[in-house]
Amino acid sequence: MTQIALPAQTEDESAPNLLERLVDRAVASGEERSRRQVERLTRRHPRASAADVVAILEHRYRRRVKTLSAAVGLTAAVPGVGTGIAAVLTAANVGTFLRMSTTFVGSVARVHGVPLEDADRRRTLVLGALLGEDGARAVTGDLGVSSLYWGRGVLGRLPLGTVRAVNKGLSRRLVRSATERTGALLLGRLAPFGVGAVVGWMLGRGLSNQVVTGVRAALGPVPAGQSMN
Repeated sequence: MTQIALPAQTEDESAPNLLERLVDRAVASGEERSRRQVERLTRRHPRASAADVVAILEHRYRRRVKTLSAAVGLTAAVPGVGTGIAAVLTAANVGTFLRMSTTFVGSVARVHGVPLEDADRRRTLVLGALLGEDGARAVTGDLGVSSLYWGRGVLGRLPLGTVRAVNKGLSRRLVRSATERTGALLLGRLAPFGVGAVVGWMLGRGLSNQVVTGVRAALGPVPAGQSMN
């Protein structure tokens, strides 16, 4: 599984707490961004089916994450950019990546007709997607269910207390994934001369594919006959 890596922790702020805060911030505003994105797409593509809209969302999300990761690698490779500056830039890009991912996940859920006004349930879907296939296994394992497409059926019926307990488990998994490689940065490893745009692009492709896989595992294909009108 592609790992999400974080800037080195400081004295006052540990990496796990930083990651959780960034996720919460992205989730809090994600519903409105997702709504606007889907509305724009349906206006531009009035004849597109729901499945077509999801395909467009996946393509755009992959492209944007790969572009972001390439920019991170290129910036780190620029002569004169020290590790401290690169770390600050990458910290900002962690937040950008999470906002992109939250918007994408919420947009696909909206196309599926899955209501995610509840921030706790939205957080479950986002965390599960960020973890890819591991997220799907973790959710179904924690809940003791074997049903396909847990985000489309099971999630909406769970009591909030259960949702929050699942979120704690998913957060711990995400933090472990994010901190396994000491000194690593989002979408690449910070070396003295940077990771380079090409390496950043490849790592971004892995991250975006992981999230797309996680969303598909949670929501499955768009139900037949699903309309955008």
